[in-house]
Amino acid sequence: MANEIQRRNNLFDNLMNMRDWMNDDFFSDLTPAADHMKTDVAENDHGYTVKVDMPGFDKKDIHINYANNILSVTGHRDSFADESDQKGNILHTERRYGQMSRQYRLPDVDRSAVKAQYENGVLTLDLPKLQASDKNDTRIDIE
Repeated sequence: MANEIQRRNNLFDNLMNMRDWMNDDFFSDLTPAADHMKTDVAENDHGYTVKVDMPGFDKKDIHINYANNILSVTGHRDSFADESDQKGNILHTERRYGQMSRQYRLPDVDRSAVKAQYENGVLTLDLPKLQASDKNDTRIDIE
């Protein structure tokens, strides 16, 4: 009986931790693409660097957008032609194709200075932060 209660508590704790993780404000889109578009995000005082693994994508099929503090990366990859079996009897496949998308919440980015590079299957984005004077907020003093 004690083990059964203990297992329930562990299950409850795991579910609560999963709920907190899924509500994380940083990744606003946790889709199956998250399994295939592995990402590193770094931040310093001057901006963000985002690296996204996108092997097999053609540069022309990658689209990047930044609006309302959300960076969106979308890519499309056509189906694969596997000629290892002339009859098309593929026993196992794990390669994904179609459209994949990820979104990241990155506030205060200077959209006009964002730079993107795609090399060896890795998309690298440099997103400089706005200077304090460029932000749209204005301090209002109370009289």
